[in-house]
Amino acid sequence: MLYVVIVFLWASICLYLLLGGADFGAGILELAAPRKHRPRINAIMSKAIGPIWEANHMWLIIAIVILFVGFPDVYTTMSIYVHLPLTAMLLGIIARGTAFVFRHYDAIEDHWQGIYARIFTWSSMITPFFLGVIAAATVSRSIDPEADGFIAAYIDSWLTVFGVTIGLFTVAICGYLASAYALGTVTEQKDQTLIVRMAKRFIVAVVVAGALVFAAAFYSGIPLTNWIFGGIVGQLAIATATLSLALTFVAFRRRNASAVRILAGFQVVMILLAATYQHYPVLILFRNGDGLSLIEHAENTKTITALAWTLLLGSILILPFLFYLMRVFGKRM
Repeated sequence: MLYVVIVFLWASICLYLLLGGADFGAGILELAAPRKHRPRINAIMSKAIGPIWEANHMWLIIAIVILFVGFPDVYTTMSIYVHLPLTAMLLGIIARGTAFVFRHYDAIEDHWQGIYARIFTWSSMITPFFLGVIAAATVSRSIDPEADGFIAAYIDSWLTVFGVTIGLFTVAICGYLASAYALGTVTEQKDQTLIVRMAKRFIVAVVVAGALVFAAAFYSGIPLTNWIFGGIVGQLAIATATLSLALTFVAFRRRNASAVRILAGFQVVMILLAATYQHYPVLILFRNGDGLSLIEHAENTKTITALAWTLLLGSILILPFLFYLMRVFGKRM
C-alpha cells in the first residue's frame, strides 16, 4: 500500500503543476503581455479559469495531507527549513484569490480595479516562483540539519542560485501551460493569433530558463545532468518531450487546440519525470549527504494502509464529479 500512497503523492504534485500551474499562468500571461493586449488577455483567461480556478488547489491540499500523515519526517523538515518560501507561497495564493474575486465581482469599478489587477498578476508570478524554490531546496543539498544559526538554517537552505533559476523555470512553465490551455477557449482569429504568439514566447522562456537551471546546477556542484541524462528513463523522457515540442508547433499552425493542450501537458509530465526519477525514492537531500526516503521514512504500516484506502475511496467518490464539473464548464465556455 505504500506504493499506492507514493503514486498518489506524485500524481497530486503533477496535477497541481499542470492545472494549478496553468491557473497561475493566467496572471503571468497578463503580466507578460504588451500593455495594449492586457485587457483582452484578462478577458480570455478569466473565461478560461473562472469556473474552476479554486478547485485546482485541491491537488496541493492532497499532497500536503499525504506528507503530513504518511511521511511526517519529510513534512516536518520542509515546514522547518523552507517555512519562509512556503509562507510566501501561501500568502501569494491567498492574495491572488482575493484579488481575483474583488477584481471581477466588486460592485463598484474604480481605481481599486487596477490595484486588484496588479496584486493578481504579481502574486500569480510570485507563487509558482516560490514553489520552484521549494522544489529546488529539497534536491540541491542546501538544507543543513546541523546548522546552528538563523541564516544558515532558514535562509541558506533555500535562497540559492539554483533555487532562483528553478523558480524562474517554474514561472515560465506556468505561462506556457496557461497559453496552451487558453487556445481552446478562443474562437476569433485575432485572439487565437495572440494566444499562439504568447505561447511561442513562453516556449522560448522555458528553454532559456532551462539552460540557466543547468548552468546554475553546474556552478553549484549539483549533478543535475547526471540525474536527467544518466538513465534510460530520463533520456527517453527528454527525447519524447523534445519531439513533442516539434509537434506542438505543427498543432499551433493548424490551430488544433486539443493537440496543443495534450502535448503541453505531456511535455511538463516528462520534465517532472526526468527530474525526479533518478534519485527516487529519496525526496529530500541534506548537505551532510543524508536524505529522507519515501520508503525508509514512511509512517507505520497501519497508518499507510489507512491512508492508501482513504485515497483510493476518495478518488472514486470525488474525481468523477470533478471531471464532470470541468466538462460541463468547458462546454459552457
